[in-house]
Parts: sequence; C-alpha cells; structure tokens
Amino acid sequence: MVARVARALAAAGVEAPRAEAEQLAAYVLAVPRGRLALADGFGPAQRDRLDALVARRVAREPLQHLVGAAGFRHLELAVGPGVFVPRPETELLAGWGIDRARRLAAPLVVDLCSGSGAIALAVAQEVPAARVVAVERSPAALAWLRRNAAARAGAGDRPVEVVVADVTDPELLADLEGRVDVLLCNPPYVPRSVVVPPEVAGHDPDEAVFGGADGLDVIRPVVARAAALLSPGGGIGVEHDDTHAAAVPALLAGDGRYERVAEHRDLAGRPRWATASRRADGRHADPGAAWQTDSS
Repeated sequence: MVARVARALAAAGVEAPRAEAEQLAAYVLAVPRGRLALADGFGPAQRDRLDALVARRVAREPLQHLVGAAGFRHLELAVGPGVFVPRPETELLAGWGIDRARRLAAPLVVDLCSGSGAIALAVAQEVPAARVVAVERSPAALAWLRRNAAARAGAGDRPVEVVVADVTDPELLADLEGRVDVLLCNPPYVPRSVVVPPEVAGHDPDEAVFGGADGLDVIRPVVARAAALLSPGGGIGVEHDDTHAAAVPALLAGDGRYERVAEHRDLAGRPRWATASRRADGRHADPGAAWQTDSS
C-alpha cells in the first residue's frame, strides 16, 4: 500500500514520495511512523481515507494541511489554510535566537511576522525564563497562532504574548523600545517575479510569501524599527530570500545602529538569514561597515 502511494506521489512530482507516503499511512492508521511496519493492515474505510488524502496530495495540497500539523524543532504545531507552513530552514534562525536568549537571566524576545507561532513557541519552550512576544496582523494566521499559543499555556507553561499589529508600523511595540534582547523575524521575502512551488502558490498566504518587487518591502522597515526596539547589545535575526545575501546585510550595516553584522547559510548551503547586534554605545557607525559570512 505504501509503495503504491509513493509511486503516485512520485508521478505527481512530490520531492520525497516514500517519506510522505509513510507519513500519510501512519496518520490514517494512527500510529507513529516508526511503528508503521508493525501496524495492522488497512481496513476498507482506512483505505478509502488514504486514497482521498493521496488524491489531495497529488493535487499538491501541502502534506501539513492534510495531517493538520507541522514539526518545528521540538514542537508539533497546528497548521492549515490561512497560515504559512513553517520550514526546516527557519529552525536555524530560531536556534540562533534561542542560544542568544539562553545567555540572559530573563530575556525579552520578540517574534515578528509570527504566523503559526513557530519561532515564538520554540523560544518559549527552550528558554522557559524568557518573556516572548509574538506579532502578527493576518486574522487567519492569528487564529492558528492563538491556537498554538493556547496549547502551550494549557500545558502550564509561561504563555506567549500575542500582539495584533503590522510589523511595518513605525510605532510598533512602542512600550518595548530599548528593552528587547532578541528580535527574530521570518517575513514575507520572496520577490514578486519568482515562481514558487505549487504547494506555496496555491496554499501559503500570498501576504506571507511575497515581499514586493525585490522582496524587501517588509524587511526594510523591520530593520529600522528593530534598532529602536533592541536594548544596547541586543540581537536581531532576519530570514531572507537566497538572492538577498548582500542586500539584507547591507541594510543592517547601512542603518548605522548595528554592529557584528553576519550572513548565514541554510541547510542546503544557500544564504538564508542575517544577524546583527544593536550597538552597545547607542551611536551610529559608518554605514559602509563590512559584514561577515558564517557557514552555519
């Protein structure tokens, strides 16, 4: 059965057909994927349900929508129509923020363009002492963010604070100016002319994917506003398109309020996210300052 499903997915152009076939089969049988070989066979109703899910996946509906969840670091997040499905590459950005937050006794961490809450909730889970603020404006995405945040709060953990706001607002989080220790952002950054995979084009929200003609429409104001929000020495991490290896570090360096600007690569070795620190002296540096490329 799994082999048949894998062949159907492969014919439809799905990148990891065998793995996804196993995930769908395990989901229908309600068993962990690792125990699939030990499960009983499919009954008629389960076979019909699996066939229906395969037909939807062949039409390139995201696997995460079919099973209602997406893994992110140590989390399983509820996702579906209306919210961007978190990607493995973003786990690296979250990890950078988590490592930085762990150095502080009671860090204040802000996640902009939070979507499902993946980054915010990962920080909250792995840095229990942190106060975490998640910012999102989309009503559809907010429903998923609140659902995931409520699940964490229901487990007795410190709640993530959800703020409804546009991250390009020049007065964003005015009450937190100069107090944020770590600011993370996975914004819409794909240039409008780029052709994206069917799963993205047909199912991820347009406003969570495209960042204007050059992909920087949201990143530019985020870089500017973050400099006001960060405490001296506070860190910013921003995910970006792989064509932005020079552009985003240049925005950070050119602002003049950041130092230690660095570019980082994703799991496939592509330039994917940039980091910097708010100047501890509060001064503006030479806007022509250089930055470094990191292999991580």
